[in-house]
Amino acid sequence: MVATKTATLNLRIDPVLKEALRIAAMQDHRSIANMVEIMIRQHCEKMGISIPEQQEIFKDDE
Repeated sequence: MVATKTATLNLRIDPVLKEALRIAAMQDHRSIANMVEIMIRQHCEKMGISIPEQQEIFKDDE
């Protein structure tokens, strides 16, 4: 999937969880933002939540 647009997500998180996320991202050679995206995708797949392709969402913007 090639992302053409991104959105900003600001959130508060327990510092201990943030550090765990940083370590997980570092071990996977990912940025924290990319690690969060991967974790969301994995959770959605596990829960049967479909994620539409970006082109489907933004096709009316063209």
